[in-house]
Amino acid sequence: MILNSINQTQLFGHKKLFLTLKDLFDNHNLPNKLLFSGQKGIGKCTLSYHLTNYIFSKKENFSYDLNKFEINKNNKSFKLICNNSHPNFFLINLKDDKKYIDITQIREMISFTNKSSFDNSNKIIMIDNLEYLNLSSANALLKVIEEPNEKVIFLLIHDNRKNLFNTLSSRCIKFKVHLEKNANDEILESLIGSKFKINLHNDFKNYYITPGQFINLYSYFSNNKLDVKNLNIEDFLIKIINDNSYKKDNYIKDNLINFIELYFFKKFYKSLNRNVAHSLYKQFLSKIRNIKKYNLDIESFLIEFKSKFING
Repeated sequence: MILNSINQTQLFGHKKLFLTLKDLFDNHNLPNKLLFSGQKGIGKCTLSYHLTNYIFSKKENFSYDLNKFEINKNNKSFKLICNNSHPNFFLINLKDDKKYIDITQIREMISFTNKSSFDNSNKIIMIDNLEYLNLSSANALLKVIEEPNEKVIFLLIHDNRKNLFNTLSSRCIKFKVHLEKNANDEILESLIGSKFKINLHNDFKNYYITPGQFINLYSYFSNNKLDVKNLNIEDFLIKIINDNSYKKDNYIKDNLINFIELYFFKKFYKSLNRNVAHSLYKQFLSKIRNIKKYNLDIESFLIEFKSKFING
């Protein structure tokens, strides 16, 4: 199972915020620069797609179902967005082979905003992984959001564990997206059932707290036929290092820092000498971030990590 926000027709856990945004739009008070900030996998992107469908489908057949908080799969706008062909919708996301959102993506979006909208309706620009803007692309975006067309709505999605340019965030209306108590379990029960979380090794159970994180981990374990109950973080890291998953698998690439952080949390943060533990953690976290930043070879880093810590 791959969690894909674009075709997640049921909204879980963010109904109160959705209704607030819906009412603002209906009363012509919705800000045109919305920044959704929260943990990765908490449902920010799904919320944005549901708001988008509500806006687009109001005058269409099979409009958004407010009673069920559900997108109708027969709705025209839903189908067009899934096919990346909606005339009034533009999506920007980090490309698989890129370290940053490229300035050419922003320029294409600016060209899109300058054209007349179809049927004189609202245009919606969604930018996921906003934290991956570099200085050039952030400055280009800044220029267009400072004086946007009144018919253009920006939905900006940010992982709050990562830094964002202050000049950008200060020009948006920020919504902190979170889940109410027990909402995680309800969402997981609806999407994948309870068996995976119940059986999952405590190393992962105590760390992966958002629905998206759990579901992506579930997919990786299932696809690779891993032992859910007995595989701890040490064995998991040895596996992904030995079989070179960190080179081949996008999920591992994106979450490698998180897995190493989890290892340090378990192994050292609970030890008596926390100052030493924190120093070691900062040292290796700095190394891996520099590897990503400067596109260096990660293999030598992982060999050192495995030798010093896991096998040490």
